[in-house]
Amino acid sequence: MLTEKQIKLTIGSLLHDIGKVVYRSGDGRTHSQSGYEFLKNEAAVEDQSILDCVRFHHGKDINRAGFSEDALAYITYYADNVAAFTDRRDAEEGEDGFDKSVPLASVFNILNGNHGKCHYALQTLDPKGTINYPTEENKELDSSFYKKILDRITDNLKGITWKEEYISSLLSVLEANLSYIPSSTSRRELADISLYDHLKMTAAVAACVEQYLEAEGEDNYRERLMINAKETYEEKMFLLYSMDVSGIQKFIYTVGEKGALKGLRARSFYLEIMMEHMVDELLERLSLSRANLIYTGGGHCYLLLPNTQEVKQKIQMYHREMNAWFLEQFDIALYVAYGYAQASANNFRNEPDGSYRELYQCISQMVAEQKSHRYGAEEIQILNSKKRDGERECTACRRMAVLDERDHCPVCRALEKLSSNILHEKYFTVISEKEPDALPLPGGAYLVADSEEELLVCMGTPVYKRCYTKNNIYTGKRVTTKLWVGDYSAKDTFEELAEQSEGIQRIGILRADVDNLGTTFVHGFERMDDHNHYTTLSRTAALSRQLSLFFKLYINQILEENKRNVTIIYSGGDDVFLAGAWNDVIEAFIDLQNALKKFTQETLTISGGIGVYHSKYPINVMAKEVEHLEDASKGVEGKNAITVFSDSHSYPWSEFTEKVVGEKMDLLRSFFTDDNERGMNFLYNLVELLRNRSEKIQIARYVYLLSRMEPMESEGKEKMEAYRSFSEKMYEWAQEETDRRELITAIYLFVYMHREEKEETSNDTDQ
Repeated sequence: MLTEKQIKLTIGSLLHDIGKVVYRSGDGRTHSQSGYEFLKNEAAVEDQSILDCVRFHHGKDINRAGFSEDALAYITYYADNVAAFTDRRDAEEGEDGFDKSVPLASVFNILNGNHGKCHYALQTLDPKGTINYPTEENKELDSSFYKKILDRITDNLKGITWKEEYISSLLSVLEANLSYIPSSTSRRELADISLYDHLKMTAAVAACVEQYLEAEGEDNYRERLMINAKETYEEKMFLLYSMDVSGIQKFIYTVGEKGALKGLRARSFYLEIMMEHMVDELLERLSLSRANLIYTGGGHCYLLLPNTQEVKQKIQMYHREMNAWFLEQFDIALYVAYGYAQASANNFRNEPDGSYRELYQCISQMVAEQKSHRYGAEEIQILNSKKRDGERECTACRRMAVLDERDHCPVCRALEKLSSNILHEKYFTVISEKEPDALPLPGGAYLVADSEEELLVCMGTPVYKRCYTKNNIYTGKRVTTKLWVGDYSAKDTFEELAEQSEGIQRIGILRADVDNLGTTFVHGFERMDDHNHYTTLSRTAALSRQLSLFFKLYINQILEENKRNVTIIYSGGDDVFLAGAWNDVIEAFIDLQNALKKFTQETLTISGGIGVYHSKYPINVMAKEVEHLEDASKGVEGKNAITVFSDSHSYPWSEFTEKVVGEKMDLLRSFFTDDNERGMNFLYNLVELLRNRSEKIQIARYVYLLSRMEPMESEGKEKMEAYRSFSEKMYEWAQEETDRRELITAIYLFVYMHREEKEETSNDTDQ
């Protein structure tokens, strides 16, 4: 729980720059004055300390305000400087002043050595809107756009009261409206940090500073944070903290064969909400808001915390409780490790040079050490003493438990119910009392899916803790956050997906993730020519949020746009697991690769593997085999690759699209105009010869096979010319190793697209 002081500080810091929207909409006053008047007159903010954080967050204003030394405005002033100074750059010749028409620059402009000049379109963050790809088109902002934004914010704030339980709603309002508005329009600054990201970071820093100074018994904020600010920038006031859950993939894949697809989807969603819940529970214990959450996804999170002994003790106790709960619920299947590094404000702007990188190195080392020594003597004793009397093996997850009449444990039974609710319900509520088919969460909590009517009733009861909304932005009491969820689903079963395949009825399984993302977070903004001063926490946070939007929200639109017959099993902060009709899975992966390339201005790449299987094939085996294929793609020089069927079919993306499904497939399509049995048998034989090319006699057989496909002169000149072109290319490609590999893959793809189910399975690829 936050104290009254902490609530006021958080709200004041979140709103301190709201006047920039008012000012840019045509108001002639300073943005601090504009924001103050707007909140007082339009948003019904009455608390003077909140208003003071808005009106007096600049040095020249606060100096003449005559505040007492412990005024909260001093903390907001300091936090604003910390959040803002990470975005400064040296002015170029002739640059000076402000320009209200400046649009938000893309954070990918300076990522991984890029020197881009792209900006975002003028829009709000609408989950049903178009994807806001950065482009070089002229997108100057004008006062009419800012006026529309201001009207939206005014309307959105009407349902919010200035209390702790509405802080997350306030964050959602700011994110929806300010995600594509630049924090600064100064020509002397790089305008790639949104106003939302700046406000959120300011609030996070302010909350940490308040607790840090409170722990030190310091209440002279003016002296510490204003007069002696330079010295304070060197103090280790902060903890950069990370939580990492192990065992996620194994947990997800542990499903029964019946309803496997729904089971996978439900388990993935359950773990995602569990992670959000764990974050919220920790923040609540530490008296912090979700403003302090930098990133969450894929079983990982990063938080900005105050560096106090009490916080460290609470973290340690919290993780002990979490792992005890995991042991009780799931034995050793899941484990949560953590790490943190002490940091100064200067470290967050990489001063001294290299210090930002060292923060992540310290965290990674701490997490790794915990993972290598999971359990102490106490935990091992608990495991050895667990009673199994009266328990049997669940037919779905294979855990020992008390089972129902269908031989399902309580968790699997609840997950089965959740699997349908994921697609149809919008609200997922955390309660403190067990209900039938509720899923357990750490800390004595339970998860249920609710309709709007059920949620409203629950909010009025003592068991209500918080609510998560899916793919939409709502405001309300303890509505913790919206969850961007990749929930696109063409069909509900593997069998149904296989039936949608072109050619042979098989499913495709894709596993993929972004290449070198960890390195990108730490080193991606480094530039040796400017002492790496673009390497900042603000940019890391902005980058994380953009990637979360892509893989958790925009992925739905990408798949929907082309009506792909696939279902998302999970899509996290940087990785994807899809199932679908085998040919649509390949096409969907191409769609995602092209979209990511456009979205990140070619600064990031993605690699993955695709396996093709019968719909009855065990899902856990599929997952392991496709993981191997993904690893094969990661082993390609430079990564940025796709592997299909088996690890002998790994290609860089350009080679796969231009040579395999382009050049080679185009030739096969042009020659085999009808999918007759003769053509298919010819290709089966041909590919066997290509695969055994090292044997000298095979080339003669290869040429002989080609010659047998030559049409009669009576069939016409056109067919003769087509054959000549076809045979020449096929012979040429057989001579060179790279072309030969590409041709083999293309033949497999072509055969699968034209193969009937009745054909012998012995002709399958060599997976």
